[in-house]
Amino acid sequence: MKAKLRKLWESRAPRERTVIAISAAVLAVMLYWWLVQSGGAAHKQLRASVTTLRAQATRLEQQAVELERLRATPATSVSQSDLRTLVQAQAGAAGLSQALVKIDVPDANQVVVVFGAVAFADWLNWVASMRSQQVRLDTCKVEALSTPGMVSVTATLLRAK
Repeated sequence: MKAKLRKLWESRAPRERTVIAISAAVLAVMLYWWLVQSGGAAHKQLRASVTTLRAQATRLEQQAVELERLRATPATSVSQSDLRTLVQAQAGAAGLSQALVKIDVPDANQVVVVFGAVAFADWLNWVASMRSQQVRLDTCKVEALSTPGMVSVTATLLRAK
């Protein structure tokens, strides 16, 4: 094979050999330039990715520290006060007592509340505050009223165990 290539090369005129050699050199330089350019572009993309990944890693480390801190804190004890009283107090604190139509107490760990006309955002905030009191939402029926953002709500709340 080597001998055939040598014979083919030597069969060319010196001018053809020069043109082939220069063409091969130009092609090699162009390929090298293309390789350097694509490598530079990839390098820039990877550098941007590394910065983003470092920021994400830092954020994850902070969240892991926060998670460990939260796991180390003792669990809050569930209030043993009357659930109806707690619900009324939380509704008053949230400014929803005027919208509170009815509170039924089927048992010591369950309360059914009915709100006539309450802003939906206020309702959601109140439910979140009840979760902080170890009272969770079990069932809920929300009906939109004709006033935008206002709803009527019938909900069952349970004391977390």
